[in-house]
Amino acid sequence: MGEIDEGLERAERTRPIPQSVPARMRFLLKGAKGSTKSLAAELGVSQRTVQRWLKGQGTPKPAAAAKVEQQVRAKWQPRVKDRTRKAAETNGFMLHISGTFGYSSAAGSTDDPRSRTITQKMPGDVARKLYEARDAGATQAQQERILAEGLREHYFKDNGQRARGLDVELNDIAWLDVEL
Repeated sequence: MGEIDEGLERAERTRPIPQSVPARMRFLLKGAKGSTKSLAAELGVSQRTVQRWLKGQGTPKPAAAAKVEQQVRAKWQPRVKDRTRKAAETNGFMLHISGTFGYSSAAGSTDDPRSRTITQKMPGDVARKLYEARDAGATQAQQERILAEGLREHYFKDNGQRARGLDVELNDIAWLDVEL
């Protein structure tokens, strides 16, 4: 999961996901209607393994731990996620980002990459594109391109008021936060 996915996910939650293995297992067990057998089948482990993890005995191997985390993230606060996504796609979001940006522009201007810290209100169409890309399994680079295009239009070009012919590339993200 890249910085952009993590930023969207942090903004969608009102409560943090459970951190300990037993807490995550209890949450998943609740969704499985209390059936350790069906939860074990969902996770691809034995029923006894699920019972041990619930009691805090032993820790999952990295692949199993990733599967547990993936399941928890997918099922955590679904109504809150839907509501915040609709709001972001309608009203936009506030983007706080620090990164290195590359530029292509008219002759006679510098196009050296520069480090910038930007806070910018992004419109709903950028949020919609980011969510659609995330749903389609887009790579971090593809999501960065969507953000770079949005920043180009709404920050660097000031909604088409200046810098005609400017192209912006997001080369590196130092940190990113999304506020919905």
